[in-house]
Amino acid sequence: MDYQETLARLAEADERIVVMTAENRAAIRDLPLRLGKRFVDVGISEATMIGAAAGLALRGRIPVTHALATFLTLRAFEFIRTDVGIANLPVKLVGGVPGILSEANGPTHQAIEDVALMRGIPNVCVFAPADELELVEGMQHIVEHPAPWYVRFNSCAAPVSHSPFQIGSAEQFGDGNDVAIVTYGYLLGEAMAAMRELEALGVNARVVNMRTLKPVDTELILHVAEETRLVVTLEDHFRTGGLYSIVCELLIANRLAAAVFPIAFEERWFTPALIGDVLEAEGLRGPQIATRVAGALEAESMTPAAGMFNGLRG
Repeated sequence: MDYQETLARLAEADERIVVMTAENRAAIRDLPLRLGKRFVDVGISEATMIGAAAGLALRGRIPVTHALATFLTLRAFEFIRTDVGIANLPVKLVGGVPGILSEANGPTHQAIEDVALMRGIPNVCVFAPADELELVEGMQHIVEHPAPWYVRFNSCAAPVSHSPFQIGSAEQFGDGNDVAIVTYGYLLGEAMAAMRELEALGVNARVVNMRTLKPVDTELILHVAEETRLVVTLEDHFRTGGLYSIVCELLIANRLAAAVFPIAFEERWFTPALIGDVLEAEGLRGPQIATRVAGALEAESMTPAAGMFNGLRG
């Protein structure tokens, strides 16, 4: 069952659900016929959509809004913060083509600061599915959840078989104690490929798929930080405010020292191209990630007193 069918069935079973879009119908083009007046297209006006969604939520509705991720999180930021976040309304914010899924688009259409923006708003939660299977399963929980949510839409094929979805619970693949690659969203498939490459090099690795970045699986992050020599954060997002920041915040809050190596965009946008070429140009293919991680692991092992404090919590 795909995203559109899932949303249709949820809406048909619960008359409170209203599907909204700011002229982005690609993933939901058949819903107007099925939902009638409970499908609302406001046109190219993201702020208006969020304001209207907040009003509907105040009247007991559950709005599920859709727009391109960059315009949803940037153009409508004040409305999400003020009308939805502060009021803690159950508006669901679905951002299309987030991160490198924007592929051929330039900086204006690249949402690579979206996680930082959305998780910084009080009450707003963040879901970053690795594929459409995870998106579909997760949305069934998120629509029912009382909080506002930002969702990084992802309709790609699944690179793995997932464990059952639970809000705030990550999933782990492998149990290697040399490296933990912690990631989310589309890059999970590349992380799995990198793990296989590392294992061929004799490096014991594991991969953690975060799924929800707020609430985050604190227990698992601290666990892998204690058990592995190196924690790698892999994301199609700016280094600031995303997963790297989340991991560092948790380590400091829990007085846990660990070696953390970020793979993210730093002070620049990515090269516009087809997705395969973007991955290649940005060093995000599985073998490229493995090479970068192996280099970081070697550098860490050569650092004086490397790992001295790893696993010691005050």
